[in-house]
Amino acid sequence: MKNKNVVIQLKSGLDARPVALLVQEASKYDSIIYIESGEKRVNAKSIMGMMSLGLGNGETLNVSADGSDEDAAIEGIEAFLSGKGE
Repeated sequence: MKNKNVVIQLKSGLDARPVALLVQEASKYDSIIYIESGEKRVNAKSIMGMMSLGLGNGETLNVSADGSDEDAAIEGIEAFLSGKGE
């Protein structure tokens, strides 16, 4: 299992469209991926779970991945949240 803290660098934060794109990115990987913010921990492949976080630009969250492609999964999610996938 890998973990990494990531700062959201998306102008609109994680509203509906970016959340949908993030879920698509997470779904590319076989690994189980979780996003944690404060006390909440949600499956990154769940659009409803991700929407419940209500995260904004500049917030820090923890991304964890467990599986055969966990390194690639963390890198892909981090790239997206850094604004490279927007």
